[in-house]
Amino acid sequence: MGRIGVDLYPLKTGVPLAEADTFGKFLGGSPTNVAVAAARLGRRTAVITRTGADPFGAYLRAELRAFGVDDRWVAEVAAHPTPVTFCEVFPPDHFPLYFYRLPKAPDLEIRPDEIDRAAVRAARVFWMTGTGLSAEPSRAATLAALEARSKSGTTVFDLDWRPTLWDGPPQPWYERALGLATVAVGNTEECEVATGEREPYAAAEALLAAGVELAVVKRGPEGVLAVHRDGTAVEVAPVEVEVVNGLGAGDAFGGALCHGLLAGWDLERVLRYANAAGAIVASRLACSSAMPFPHEVEEVLGRAGAV
Repeated sequence: MGRIGVDLYPLKTGVPLAEADTFGKFLGGSPTNVAVAAARLGRRTAVITRTGADPFGAYLRAELRAFGVDDRWVAEVAAHPTPVTFCEVFPPDHFPLYFYRLPKAPDLEIRPDEIDRAAVRAARVFWMTGTGLSAEPSRAATLAALEARSKSGTTVFDLDWRPTLWDGPPQPWYERALGLATVAVGNTEECEVATGEREPYAAAEALLAAGVELAVVKRGPEGVLAVHRDGTAVEVAPVEVEVVNGLGAGDAFGGALCHGLLAGWDLERVLRYANAAGAIVASRLACSSAMPFPHEVEEVLGRAGAV
């Protein structure tokens, strides 16, 4: 549930937007990319979101269907245009984003009375993001969906801190959402925003104390840490790749995380698989269309000796 939009990426890396003259157009939005990533790995996925009543909205719904993501809960909001996001691609670690979501993004217009609570409860995994908490009525709708879950199945809170999309402090809403989720996922900066703790182990413990059962802290080139409420703690090193565009790696990680949790794998195997999926996307230009298939992830794991 959450953000969707059109990503426009320069087709040449290392070129500032002021000088770029050719762009690729892609389905985008972090939770939408996660749904695509999980679908690529063979899972049945759907997105609760909103587009504008415009050609870009029609494009996004068509792309969702082409990727095998159910679009029945994707409605139009006539009052607002479909968002567009530009990025600059400066490998290996500089990828500025420019969000065009004004006067308001349609995905922030999801209302509590529009939530299909039965479908939300029935999902084996429900994934929501911090951006969905940034404004009303999406905030109330996201919390209503979390309350409908009642911590059934796997309920993931992707901390997804985008400061330019917030008008006020996020901490009260992050605290409420963490109390209703079973899994929290974020990088060290996002964990610090949510908990006040940046050191990975301290951040993980703070997320557990806030109510989740599993805390996943992404540490970029230092790999990933996951700590479970039962005391299990796993650290996994990153998969080394030549980075082309790091923007979709976290979404690929998320889709693969869902896949591994649904498969019932042990925590280390889940993290290694998710790391490999993220690394594959980091080595490619696009996000949604770059999400790997199972054989691609298994090939990377085989080379790393971690199948």
